[in-house]
Amino acid sequence: MSKSTANGNEATTIHITLQGKGGVGKSFVSSLLAQYFMQKDRPVRCVDTDPINPTLAQYPGLNAERLNVLKRGAINDKAFDTFVHRACNETGVFIVDTGATTFVPLWNFILQAEILDLLKRHDRQLYVHSIVAGGQALNDTLNGFERLAQTTDKRNVVVWVNEYFGEVEGFTEMKVTQDNLHKLVGSVLIRERNPQTYGDDVKLMLEKRMTFDEAIRSEEFGLVSKQRLTIVRRDIFEQIDHLGLA
Repeated sequence: MSKSTANGNEATTIHITLQGKGGVGKSFVSSLLAQYFMQKDRPVRCVDTDPINPTLAQYPGLNAERLNVLKRGAINDKAFDTFVHRACNETGVFIVDTGATTFVPLWNFILQAEILDLLKRHDRQLYVHSIVAGGQALNDTLNGFERLAQTTDKRNVVVWVNEYFGEVEGFTEMKVTQDNLHKLVGSVLIRERNPQTYGDDVKLMLEKRMTFDEAIRSEEFGLVSKQRLTIVRRDIFEQIDHLGLA
């Protein structure tokens, strides 16, 4: 069941994917969120703020807008004003993809201008999605999650545990997780699967900048590949269901 505001309308929510480490799946997570809410028949507005590698904007099926945050070669914090104005005056679900270079400026902008309180006064809920990735990126991404959690006083953080680069053992029992449980809405596990089957299928889908629906309908994927993609999508979407974001 969709969340509603006091007047009975569906709530407007903002979902920002933030992580200081590059190449750990931020755009993938943003695309998954967009696809999830589209499946729920919610109006979805995707915004790509990555000035270097605007991956989300390269998905034709997501119709993402690029927000130009560069001015004379540096991040222009004032550019974020435009997005906040839209979020306060338009309805639907906003999905905001960020790059490693916009992680600190955007989050500092949100904190310094007390954007969370501003959004709340406009009946908007902001969720911050942080990726914790396995393998060599584990420590860096855990540190990124901790920085986010320590600077918010809200329960608005969703952690995506991405095992594409390696298994992440015992995330829920980690000290950083336990210390910040009161900030966590929950977590989503992108499971480690057979890289020669599931891995290749997802990799091709991402390279083609396809959504799950597009890949499953496409002749570029075989029957069994489509079955595997269906399994991955179902697993992730069911986990998002349990978070109660819709």
